[in-house]
Amino acid sequence: MKRRVAISILGTTLDMGKREDRWTRWRPNVALCQQTGLFIDRLEMIHDTHAGALAARIVSDIEIVSPATDVRRNVINFRDPWDFSEVYTKLRDFARTYPFDLESEDYIVNITTGTHVAQICWFLLTEARIIPARLLQLSPPRDRSKFDDYAGTHTIIDLDLSRYDEIAKRFAVEQAEATSFLKSGISTRNVAFNRMIDEIERVVVRSKAPVLLTGPTGAGKSQLARRIYELKKSQHKITGAFVEVNCATLRGDQAMSALFGHVKGAFTGAAAERAGLLKGADKGVLFLDEIGELGLDEQAMCLRAIEEKRFLPVGADKEVSADFQLLAGTNRDLGEDVRKGKFREDLYARLNLWTFRLPALSDRKEDIEPNLEFELRRFLEREGQAVTFNKEARQRYLQFATSPEAVWSANFRDLSASVTRMATLAPQGRITTEVVDAEIERLRSFWKPAAAGELILLKEVLGEEASERLDRFDAVQLADVLSLCRQHATASAAGRALFAHSRLEKKSSNDADRLVKYLARFGLRFEDVRA
Repeated sequence: MKRRVAISILGTTLDMGKREDRWTRWRPNVALCQQTGLFIDRLEMIHDTHAGALAARIVSDIEIVSPATDVRRNVINFRDPWDFSEVYTKLRDFARTYPFDLESEDYIVNITTGTHVAQICWFLLTEARIIPARLLQLSPPRDRSKFDDYAGTHTIIDLDLSRYDEIAKRFAVEQAEATSFLKSGISTRNVAFNRMIDEIERVVVRSKAPVLLTGPTGAGKSQLARRIYELKKSQHKITGAFVEVNCATLRGDQAMSALFGHVKGAFTGAAAERAGLLKGADKGVLFLDEIGELGLDEQAMCLRAIEEKRFLPVGADKEVSADFQLLAGTNRDLGEDVRKGKFREDLYARLNLWTFRLPALSDRKEDIEPNLEFELRRFLEREGQAVTFNKEARQRYLQFATSPEAVWSANFRDLSASVTRMATLAPQGRITTEVVDAEIERLRSFWKPAAAGELILLKEVLGEEASERLDRFDAVQLADVLSLCRQHATASAAGRALFAHSRLEKKSSNDADRLVKYLARFGLRFEDVRA
C-alpha cells in the first residue's frame, strides 16, 4: 500500500496549548494523526520561525498519540498571512520544490488550519494539480463532554471532477446549451461547422482576446457575433452593451469621430461632445464588421485601443479608456491585404490569435433543411403568422436547394429572403408546390449573373480560346474550383474546403496535392489562379 502523507499549516490559535489540560482541547494537527481509518505515515507541518516553540510541542504530542507518524517541520515566513499574492507564491514555491512520489505515496492537504487566504490557495494549487493531492477538512466532536478522546471527524474532498458523474453530466449539458445558443438553436448537421462552434464556445467563455470571424458575405458573421455577446452576458462575463460598426461606411474624419469620439468644437459642425463607439462598448463587446475596409490611420488607432484600452478622441488633449471584448468580421483575405500593404501587419497579428472561417451555405447544404424551420420560426415572430410546407413542396424545394444548380451567392441572406417570399405568398399558411416552383424560377433568374461571372473567371484564368474548348461539365466544375481558390490564401486551405467530406470519411490524405493535380490537368498552378 502507498504511504499516506499529509501537508498542513500549524494553527497558532487552534493548536495552542501548554498545560496538561491541552489534552482536553481539540487541536487540529494532533487530531489529524488520531483519525480512525486514516493513518498518517508522514506529516509535513508548515510554520513560521515565531511559532517554533508551539511546533516543537505539537511534534512531541503527536509522538505520544501516533508514534509511527514521521513529522517534518517546514519553515515558511509570511509577512502578511492575508496577502493573497504572497501566500499563494510561497505555497506554490513549496509545492514546486517538494519531491512528490506518486508511485509510492498518496497525498492529502489539511485545509482546517491557516487563514482563509491560505485555504483558498490550497484549493487552487490542488485543483491545478500543482499539488497532486486531495483536500481534507477536520471537524471537532459535537459534544466533547461525552467522549474521552477529542479527535473529531474528517472529510476528504476530491477535486477530480471526472469522478463525479452528475457534475460531468451538468457540464456537458451546459456546454451543449451554449453551443446550441451560438447556433441560434438550429440543429446543424455539418460536422466541420459544429466542431468550429464548439471551439468558439470554449474560447469566448474563457478568454477576452480578440476573435476574427471570416467568410463570405451572408455567411452569418454578424448574427454569430451578437450571439457571442449574448452568451457572454448570460454567463456574467460582461456587463456592457453590444456595439456593431460597419467599417465600410467609415471614411476619413468621420471614421475617427465615430470610432473614438470628439470634443466640442473639434471640427466644423462638432457642436457637442461625442463619446464614440469604442467608449459605448465599454465593459461590453465591440464588433467591427468589414474591418478590412478601415483606412490605415484608423487601423493604427484601433490597434492602440485594442492593446492599451485607451485612445484619444478627436480634438481632445486627454485620453479616455474603454475595456471591451473585440470581435471583428471580414470577407477579405487579410493576410493577402497585409502583403499588398492594404492592412497593417501588427493589427492583423493582434486579430489573428483566434480566427474562425464561417463556411458558405453551398459548403454546408445539409444544414439547409434545419434552417428552413428556423426561418419559418423567424417569420412567425415577425409577422405573427404560422406557415408550413406541404410534404411535396418541401421535398421539391430541398431537392433544388441542395443541388449543384443552387448557387446561394448571398448565402444565408438568399435563403432567408427565399423562405420569407414563399411564406408571404403561401395560401392559407401552406407553402405549395406552385409557390415553390415560382420561387425556384425566381432564384434561377437572380443567379444568372453569378453564372456569367463564372464564365468571365474561366476566360480570365484560361484565356477565351481555351475556356471555349471545355466541355460544359468541366467548365462548371473548374469555374467552381477557381472561384474557391480565389477565396483562400493557400492551396492547403482551398483543398480543405474542396474535399471536406472525403477528408471526414478518411478518403483524402493530402487535400492540397489533390487540388494541385486537378489544376495541372488544365495547365494551371494555384499561384496563377490567385494572381
